[in-house]
Amino acid sequence: MFNKIIFGQRLRLLRKARNLSLKDVADSIGSLKSTIGNLERGTKAPSIDMLLTLADFFNVSLDYLVGRSDDPRRY
Repeated sequence: MFNKIIFGQRLRLLRKARNLSLKDVADSIGSLKSTIGNLERGTKAPSIDMLLTLADFFNVSLDYLVGRSDDPRRY
């Protein structure tokens, strides 16, 4: 089952590890700063398209991003 809190924590961790602001991420993927903030706080669930876009942007596996794996590497 998808856990918005784990996803939000992973998203925030990835963003901060790259020293990016909410706006930086939003602008880079064609989204809104408020949307990225809501995703990080777990108040909004991402669409499949958003999940894929974020996994590609951060170059991590989808399983890592959604908390199904602790290994961020893509295979």
